[in-house]
Formats: sequence, C-alpha cells, structure tokens
Amino acid sequence: MTCAHAGTCGGCSLLHLSYDAQLSRKDAALRNLLAPHLPRRIRDRAAGIFQPVDYGAGSPAHFRQKVAFVFAPASHGRGLAMGHYQRGSQRVVPVVECPVHSERGNRIAFALRDHLGRAGVSAADPSLAGVLRHLLVRTTADDREAIAMLVVTRNDKRLRQPVRRFLDSADRPDGFFININPDPGPFMVGARTIRVDGRSQIRETVGGLHYLVSPTAFFQTNVRAAAVLQDYVWHSMEGCARVLDLYCGGGLFALRMAAAGAHVTGIEENRQATLDAIANARLNGISASSARFIAATVEEGVRRVSKDGWDGVVLDPPRQGCSDQVLEAVFQELRPARVTYVSCNPDSLSAELGGILQCGYKIEDLAAVDMFPHTDHVEAIVRLRRL
Repeated sequence: MTCAHAGTCGGCSLLHLSYDAQLSRKDAALRNLLAPHLPRRIRDRAAGIFQPVDYGAGSPAHFRQKVAFVFAPASHGRGLAMGHYQRGSQRVVPVVECPVHSERGNRIAFALRDHLGRAGVSAADPSLAGVLRHLLVRTTADDREAIAMLVVTRNDKRLRQPVRRFLDSADRPDGFFININPDPGPFMVGARTIRVDGRSQIRETVGGLHYLVSPTAFFQTNVRAAAVLQDYVWHSMEGCARVLDLYCGGGLFALRMAAAGAHVTGIEENRQATLDAIANARLNGISASSARFIAATVEEGVRRVSKDGWDGVVLDPPRQGCSDQVLEAVFQELRPARVTYVSCNPDSLSAELGGILQCGYKIEDLAAVDMFPHTDHVEAIVRLRRL
C-alpha cells in the first residue's frame, strides 16, 4: 500500500515495511516486552503469536471502519485544512487521501470538508477560537451503512447551509450528528450530541451476530480484526457457565458468549454503549437472563456483583489499563478460574502482569491481533488460569 502522506502524517509508521515484516517486528517486540512474565514455552515458541486476519491479497487497505479527521486553519491563514496530526506534534497535516480508511468514509469526509470550506466555516485553533474540531464517520465493513458526526465548539448558524447542501448530495451518510465540545483537553467528543438527520446507528455483523453502533459509543475500528478477536475470547471462555465481561462496550464479547449458552454480565461506564448492548441482545434474541448489562464504572460495578460466583472474567480496559481497585477485585476477591485480558496497550499490561501472577495465576497463552496494520499498535491477549 502506498500513501501520498507517508512520512509526514503521524498515522502510519510502518508503511516502509512489507506486511510480513511488520508482523514479525510486532511479534518480537511484544514477546520481548512481556518476556519477564512469560513461561519459557511461550517465550521461545517458534510459531507466531498473531491470529490471522483475512485482509485479502497484498498489503491491508481500507480496513478502518471508523474514519477520524481533525480540522485546522489552513497554513496560509485563510481557508480550511482537514487531516491528521504530524507524529509527536499538534500540527495538522492536510490530507487528500487516507488509504487505511473505509472508502465510503473518506468520500463522506472529503465531501463535507469541501462544503464547509466553500461556506467559509472556520476551524478551531489551539485557543478554540473557531467552530470546526473533528469529523468522525462510522461505516459497516461492507460500506453499505454510514453515520457521520461533526464535532464543533458551538452550534454555529453558519453550519446550517453547508450541512444542508451536503445532506442533499449523493455523498450523504445514512445518519448525521453534531457534537458540541467547547472544552480543551484530550477528549475528542463532548457531552452533548444532536441528531440532525437520518438514522441513529449503523448495524454491523460480527461472528454471526448483529450489533447496533452509535456514533459516540466505542466499537472496534477494524471489524475484520474484531471478528478474530471475538472468536479468540469466546474460545478462551468455553466451558465457563458464568462470565463477567468488564469494559464490555456494546457487547462484542458478551453476546457471543451468551449466544453459546453462558450467563454473562457486562459492565460498561459509557451509558450509550450499555444501551447499545441491551438493544443488541434484543436484536439477536438473547434474553436478559443470559446477558445482563450494568451501566457503571467498572470499579463500582464489580462491587455490585462481587458476591456472585464467576467461572471466568474478560478484561478489555482502555489504554491506561485496569485500576488497582479493579485488579484487586478480580484477582484477590473474585478469583475466577479463568481470566482473558485483552490489552490495546501492552506497556500497561506488562506493568500489571507481575502483580497478577503473584495472586496465584499462570499465563496459559499469549496471542495478538493486528487491529491497526502499518502502525506499531498491537492488540495483545493474555489467557490466565488460577493455580
């Protein structure tokens, strides 16, 4: 895969390597990072740890079903730029293509950018003077369905005409939202979302199950890789009658396990994701007794279910990993026979594994899924069993 912005955009750092070389580099890096905690049979295993994802022939392209761009004032001071941050900086690199994004997602994003630019709507600068901040587009893996969300500092009346023209065009998504985020900081999305047009969710299919995905709720960016990840987690919990799914999102793992006969409780802090999970259970004909979902922080939610007996626990925390409170609750109080830990940040996982193993657990398997080809990102999975 080639890209006109390789070397300047901060998105893809490994485009100079063949895809096989990328996987070999990531495999070695993950094993080296976790080596102090791994049994020798895993550390020295000849077979690769990456679960195969079907990206078709050649280098993976158009695998991101979540398209994300940032706006900035144009470099000459007039006009509108849309692109990605340069690596290690807050400077926005304007882009004319993004080969890892969904093709339909790109078309929607560039069309809306052009309408906004012609209307003279300003981008927010570092002081948040201006209107436009981010653009998020979510498509299904087959590009049939799409919803878009424009993140702005305020609901400015100058948005009305270009948005209406965009929604009257052939590039319109199936649903369109405005999100208001007037606050500085690292969070891309604000608390208030307005549905402007069309449907509220897209419907994605993973592992034979249907999932409704809202624009503000977390769902895996790469659906093909998510299916592989889901399958691994499901197999890791086979034989567990009662499973606790922590940081469960919209139910990617919980519903697959419930559909296979387990009684699953999912805990998720994002209220919209919890509502999606409940709706997804109904959509797939899974009863509330088989899949229960609690909207709460994991720290609070795990206390509510601490008296229940759990055969297995799935952990899929955000980048900062699990808090000490969650680790103590799972590995010292609940003490399930099996734990599957899915980590999007192996550095956090490595920092936690020493304490986990001291609680009387051993690592049964280490696997990885290449959720983001052409980057250094690794989605690591550690399967643990209580001694």
